Amino acid sequence: MKKRKIEIMDTTLRDGEQTSGVSFSVSEKLTLAKLLLEELQVDRIEVASARVSEGELQSVQQITKWALEKGYLDRVEVLTFVDNGVSLKWMESAGAKVQNLLTKGSLNHLTHQLKKTPEQHFAEISETIAKGKELGVETNVYLEDWSNGMRNSPEYVFQYLEFISKQPVKRIMLPDTLGVLTHYETYSFISQIVQKYPELHFDFHGHNDYDLSVANVMEAIKAGCHGLHLTVNGMGERAGNAPMASVVAVVNDFLPEIEISIKEPSLFKVSKLVSAFTGFGIPANKPIVGDNVFTQTAGIHADGDSKKNLYFNDLLPERFGRKRKYALGKTSGKANIQKNLQELGLTLNDEELKKVTQRIIELGDKKERVTKEDLPYIISDVLDSGSLQQKVFVKSYVLTHSKGLQPSTSLAVEIEGESYEEHAQGDGQFDAFMNALRKVYRSKKIKLPNLIDYAVRIPPGSNSDALCETLITWEQDNKEFTTRGLDSDQTVSAIKATEKMLNII
Repeated sequence: MKKRKIEIMDTTLRDGEQTSGVSFSVSEKLTLAKLLLEELQVDRIEVASARVSEGELQSVQQITKWALEKGYLDRVEVLTFVDNGVSLKWMESAGAKVQNLLTKGSLNHLTHQLKKTPEQHFAEISETIAKGKELGVETNVYLEDWSNGMRNSPEYVFQYLEFISKQPVKRIMLPDTLGVLTHYETYSFISQIVQKYPELHFDFHGHNDYDLSVANVMEAIKAGCHGLHLTVNGMGERAGNAPMASVVAVVNDFLPEIEISIKEPSLFKVSKLVSAFTGFGIPANKPIVGDNVFTQTAGIHADGDSKKNLYFNDLLPERFGRKRKYALGKTSGKANIQKNLQELGLTLNDEELKKVTQRIIELGDKKERVTKEDLPYIISDVLDSGSLQQKVFVKSYVLTHSKGLQPSTSLAVEIEGESYEEHAQGDGQFDAFMNALRKVYRSKKIKLPNLIDYAVRIPPGSNSDALCETLITWEQDNKEFTTRGLDSDQTVSAIKATEKMLNII
């Protein structure tokens, strides 16, 4: 069966830039235009609105210059207005050759915003299209507020379509401007139009106000539309536009009769770049491109993945240039830990794995996020702790640090079954802790080693807030030794390293 080709027009650089607080620089627009056309391989890009600013003009000039050299100029589009040729003059200076002319798709907008009759509006549209043709500019038309037009004034919409069908336009673009359509309406409205005008090319432009944009896109395709307007990361005004990555996955997996040009492995890279340029983070749970999408958290899922991939679906991360991850936390269990150990090339016996699992669960209970890079530190800390017969326990402590007052510590320590309590001040919380400890050991006539080096670090490669490691070097009787502590709190990790020193001496 021959597949039906659907054009993909990306409007991240135009409609996506209408996201509140987003503005691309000239170089950013050019970089994204190149990526969208050459790497992601969208069919067309809408790069700007005419007349907006000098910076916008420079952006389009840079893009059209590059596109002309590459033979892509007919794939670069600019939003224009029915404004007696002002937009067309702007396009001429920008070097663009395809205008997406904004016209009224509902009687409500026409009557109350333009205050014109359909006949007046159509005459001005016809004049604008003719002027564009004189300048060698190809025209597509937007029917702004088309979705409400179909709901409330369908007679006007079909009157408009009858008029525009006789004009030299290449594409008629049907926007759900306010994101109000249900998928039932999308199918009904578009199928009516396609059946009445089978020779015309129709694009669907969905917005996501009810989180229905992807469903509406599916129904628009089924109804017979010929093109889709999408944005990277669903950027756009209000709740944004139909998101590129989700639509591509849905079309490829659920509409086998449809062919699109998009290269799936490039989706994640382009998504990250748009996020970096805009400063808008990608939600962790956003389909296809979010951080958590290919991360298994529950241990039972990781176990199932090892047994015939029980928890896999068709959304394999490799399709999108990504890898499956296994989160470490209180619900992860031994299976998740084993998966991460395999990636690191580490092996543990059952007893060691049990201890490490328990430590990760403890960190998870404290709401700390553990990463794969933390694992070697946790393993070392847990296994080192078990090799020493513990006779000294730091049972409890209170660390205080207040503005204008010297830091202080109250502590309770158990030494070979006997309990001691002391309070001391110091230059910092840990210094106060050590001073209190020295008081305890002075009463036992034991001199503590000298602290000669103190280093704090996080596991290399880790970007989590779960762990920091404190390494303390001590000197006693002209001999040096080092102890280490691991915790999410820097001072607590130093106290743990000190507790190990107390057991060694």
